[in-house]
Amino acid sequence: MSRRQVVKQSRRWVIKIGSALLTDNGRGIDQQALAMWVGQAAALSKKGYEVVIVTSGAVAAGMTRLGWNKRPKAIHEQQAAAAVGQSSLIQAYEQEFQKYSKKSAQVLLDHDDLSNRQRYLNARSTINTLINLGVIPIINENDTVVTDEIRFGDNDTLAALVANLIEADILCILTDQKGMFDSDPRKNALAEIIFEKPALSPDLDEMASGGGALGRGGMISKVRAARLAARSGASTIIVGGKIDDVLPRVANGEMIGTLLYADQQPIAARKQWLAGNMQSRGTVVLDEGAVVVLREQGKSLLPVGVKSVSGHFTRGDMVVCHDIEGEEIARGLVNYNSDDARKILGQPTNKIEGLLGYKDFDELIHRDNLVLS
Repeated sequence: MSRRQVVKQSRRWVIKIGSALLTDNGRGIDQQALAMWVGQAAALSKKGYEVVIVTSGAVAAGMTRLGWNKRPKAIHEQQAAAAVGQSSLIQAYEQEFQKYSKKSAQVLLDHDDLSNRQRYLNARSTINTLINLGVIPIINENDTVVTDEIRFGDNDTLAALVANLIEADILCILTDQKGMFDSDPRKNALAEIIFEKPALSPDLDEMASGGGALGRGGMISKVRAARLAARSGASTIIVGGKIDDVLPRVANGEMIGTLLYADQQPIAARKQWLAGNMQSRGTVVLDEGAVVVLREQGKSLLPVGVKSVSGHFTRGDMVVCHDIEGEEIARGLVNYNSDDARKILGQPTNKIEGLLGYKDFDELIHRDNLVLS
């Protein structure tokens, strides 16, 4: 099966729309262009695709509403513009999606939300819930409070982190270029578009940083984003946003844009990332039944299968699961802090709420956040 056929069979997409496309090169929101991409995204959604949009454009939209012709240099003024523009940006999306009877939701994130384990799980649960409800999440960097992201405009990175977060199959980056070229096409008439390449290929760096706006301003950040996305198994498409019917054509496996593909399937890659990049904060000891359930049935860990808890951890921390003889069985992100885990260990799920006064999850560790040792 060709790699473009794999793209055709993918179902969960993160679509990133850059400022240059969305804001008519900084002159306010391009409503016509936004309407075009919303229509395409809505069509994908109605075909069964799970679509999440990562959008830029809040600062530019705010500048228009404030009557500013030049992007301010002062960070606090950029933050003010983002605050003013965010409402009109999300309203523009909402109005367009309503035309297709699709609901949308605003989600503001920053890197802390995706690096702090507890907030990571909160964000993941919220976005997955929206997807399950048939709502299109519209995600933007929280520019009002995050200075670095305003300064560097790194929504490519944010989109890749969202792809990690929700285990997306595809990260589709819409840009003002047709794709990624092997050299700067504005300097080399013989430059050729790269149709397919592994995201981790080392020669991509030289190709992406060959000088000019194509390198410094944009393509190198897209290569880095593709590598971030690949760590959870998502492949990245870098493609021209103004190509006619660009999203349906990519979804149909057409050879447009640049495919920087991941070498692992999403679940396996994400679990490898969880296992190798997070420090354990505690230990839970499992009974024999829980060990069988995890090893042989691939199910989640329920409190009823836990015999003891050690360490101090909060929701979202990595904990190690041992059997009663001390052998490591698995590790994963825990859904309850150590104090609450001790209160519910050995108990069936229908008693969690009575013991804690609340119940966010049936599982102590969900199978999607658990990797066998």
